[in-house]
Amino acid sequence: MDILHSALLALHIFGLAAIVGTFLVQMRANEGFRTGLILGGAITQLVTGIALVGLAEAGDHDLNMLKITTKLIIAILVLAAAIAAVVAQRRGGRVKPWFHSAGGLAIVNVLVAVFWH
Repeated sequence: MDILHSALLALHIFGLAAIVGTFLVQMRANEGFRTGLILGGAITQLVTGIALVGLAEAGDHDLNMLKITTKLIIAILVLAAAIAAVVAQRRGGRVKPWFHSAGGLAIVNVLVAVFWH
C-alpha cells in the first residue's frame, strides 16, 4: 500500500505542477494558452485525489470529510474551467477568463490543503 500511495501522491503533485506551473508561466499572456496542460493536470488531480482518499479510507485513517469535500468541489470547478478554456480555444472565443479561473482555483485548492488542519 505504501508504494501505491507514494505513486498516487507523486502523480497528484505532477498534476498540480501541470496546472499551477502552466498558469504562472502564462499568467500575463493574452494568447497561445496551453489549455491542454491545464486540462490534463486537472484530470490527473481529480482522479489521483479520489484514489488517495479511497486508500486512506481503506486504511482506516481518520479523515476530515468537510475538507475533502471542499477540495473535491474546488477540483471539479478547476476541471470545468479547464474544459471551458479548451472549448473556447477551439471555437476561437475568449480563453483568458477560463484559464485564469482554473489556475486561480487550483492555487486556492493548494492553500486549502496546506492551511486547513
